[in-house]
Amino acid sequence: MYCASHWKEFAEHGRTTSLVQFLPSAHVPEHTHPLGEEIFVLDGVFSDESGDYPAGTYLRNPLGSKHATFSKEGCSLFVKLDQFNPLDFKTVCIDTKQQQIQTGIGQLKVLSLHQYKTQGTALVFWPAGEKFQPHRHWGGEEIFVLEGEFKDEYGSYPKGSWLRSPHLSEHFPYVEEDTLIYVKTGHL
Repeated sequence: MYCASHWKEFAEHGRTTSLVQFLPSAHVPEHTHPLGEEIFVLDGVFSDESGDYPAGTYLRNPLGSKHATFSKEGCSLFVKLDQFNPLDFKTVCIDTKQQQIQTGIGQLKVLSLHQYKTQGTALVFWPAGEKFQPHRHWGGEEIFVLEGEFKDEYGSYPKGSWLRSPHLSEHFPYVEEDTLIYVKTGHL
């Protein structure tokens, strides 16, 4: 986990996925995201010059975007850098706690956060006991477990787990308890 009590002396480069913690009153001076940035606010309130973003907010800052960031009381973020299609310039800001989740396959509930060509980002709620059909990931898949415990034939992944499955990988996922995941597909 990267802790933002002050700005790093060097910028992150390349495809990066990280957990970032802003301590109370932490700030990062204006900086540019040449290849884009996605943020999911895990707890607290994250802020920039455009507003305040409470826990559950999904932000997508496209290629070339810039901002100065801070958190008055501290926050934790799940951050993905440089993982956009270079033709996708859409800015997104969604307070997921204010959105209605849609019915998915089986008993799954899905909140789509962003879709562009083969790439998709969503929150997926798995009710206790749900099993999904074995499937293959075209373009790969990343999962961050927000609540509960996600499982497949390879292991169990409690809250805070991050999984990255390569292009054309397969698995047979299921849950035994209510589980919420953040998932991104088609970008690897």
